[in-house]
Amino acid sequence: MIGSGPDHTPWPAEDAARYRALGYWQGQTFGRWLTGLATAYASRTAVVGESPATRTQVRWTYSELDERAHRLAAGFAGRGIRAGDRVIVQLPNIPEFLEVIFGLWRLGAWPVFALPAHRHTELKHFAEHAEAAAIVTVGEHERHDYAAAARAVADEVPTLRDVFVVGTDEFAAMEAAEPIDLPDPDPAGVAFLQLSGGSTGLPKLIPRTHDDYLYSVRESARICRLRPDSVYLVALPVAHNYPMSSPGVLGVLHAGATVVLSPRPDADTAFRLIEAERVTISAVVPPLAAAWVQAAGRTTRDLSSLEVLLVGGAKCGRELAERIGPALGCRLQQVFGMAEGLVFYTRLDDPDELVLSTQGRPISLDDEIRVVNPDDPEASSDDVVEPGQAGALLTRGPYTIRGYYRAAEHNAKAFTRDGFYRTGDLVRFHPSGHVEVVGRVKEQINRGGEKVAPEEVENHLMAHPEVLDAAVVGVADEYLGERTCAYVVPVEDAKPAEADLRRFVRERGVAAFKIPDRVVVVDHFPVTGVGKTSKRELRAVLAAQAKEG
Repeated sequence: MIGSGPDHTPWPAEDAARYRALGYWQGQTFGRWLTGLATAYASRTAVVGESPATRTQVRWTYSELDERAHRLAAGFAGRGIRAGDRVIVQLPNIPEFLEVIFGLWRLGAWPVFALPAHRHTELKHFAEHAEAAAIVTVGEHERHDYAAAARAVADEVPTLRDVFVVGTDEFAAMEAAEPIDLPDPDPAGVAFLQLSGGSTGLPKLIPRTHDDYLYSVRESARICRLRPDSVYLVALPVAHNYPMSSPGVLGVLHAGATVVLSPRPDADTAFRLIEAERVTISAVVPPLAAAWVQAAGRTTRDLSSLEVLLVGGAKCGRELAERIGPALGCRLQQVFGMAEGLVFYTRLDDPDELVLSTQGRPISLDDEIRVVNPDDPEASSDDVVEPGQAGALLTRGPYTIRGYYRAAEHNAKAFTRDGFYRTGDLVRFHPSGHVEVVGRVKEQINRGGEKVAPEEVENHLMAHPEVLDAAVVGVADEYLGERTCAYVVPVEDAKPAEADLRRFVRERGVAAFKIPDRVVVVDHFPVTGVGKTSKRELRAVLAAQAKEG
């Protein structure tokens, strides 16, 4: 394998050569890509959003964004950031997000994309696992002091040398640095580390290259029919893989179109921006789509510019799918994908029945798909089910990773010997080639598009002095798809209150979406016929009870 090392598992040399010969991988880095866009679309508006530096809405052209990225790359270099350094980026939906990531890419540093919802536990994990050199964040935002939280992590992680706070005079000086000549990174090398949903604990880190990710971006822009006059509203956190690349902000830039960053996802904020900026396309998760559908009936905003709403991050049920078009006056486009790579889209010219009932077809003709025995966690790529049957989805292809970052033991389970990624999704394929997502093989809970690993939450609960054991299960929910329900067995004579346990988890510094929606205190856990049970079996029993209750 080319460039193989302990941190990153690249594609086999013969596959890489084939992807280059087919034009999938074009030997282009994000930095050179942006400069080309700035040349082609110099005076067009690239990004609109509220800057924390000015507390006002700003509009940057493609030329301005490119220049800002060049200057910030020099600013980072002046502060000691070097090619190959890992830099955690935890920013809300602000224009500076784009200058930061392109500045780091120009330098050859690797952004590690944290979400605004992440707190001390997650940030420390990312910093330690990636041996991060710095964190880029903001000051106080939405009643949380991000800068203070970043500095607290820096105090505990020796590799963290700096915390850069957007909106400060110090950061402004970096933005004003004189551009310097920098060598272009290897386009086949790692560009950034994205986060997995995580099924057994804290998220894994996903190494994506310039070559593979830009292929996905270009094809997503084509499939979604983006054009220079498209206007894309980023309602979800911009660092999420979905709003970044499916087609996301990067797909929008590829088309020479305009990115509008919404500070919040709620309908009032989104509808105001749709009207003001004449937004043509946006992307949401099913719970947010449901909220927008409900709000559309009472809004006075003009939403007539909206042409397409992508819904993904979790399965969009048929009932909700049928309501989106009539309520919002736009075309629904379903998307199903993963930060590890593979992405499906319904096409804009697909028959309505396929758009309403499936999650689409894969991006690439070279996306290799296998649907295998779901009852065998070690099923090989040859152990396929009968056509039309539901099974576990395996995949490999030109933009799906061949291994997680620094996770050799996990990779041995997550990938087959011949390089297929075990997605953990339970799917069935229609004769048309469209996929229908049936559920999850893995144990993680999909709470409105945010992935909750039961084991992680259980570990937090069991740290409480009054909790003997805990099991977290997903319970079907019409709005979120799944909610989390935590069952706890208390220590002898203890009577912990639900509110106290939820507050305890919150105070341990985890993301808000991981805090159990409900906590049920029980005397003991149900057991199977052998008298003992694994957590997996226990969760199945408790989930069944929760459903019946």
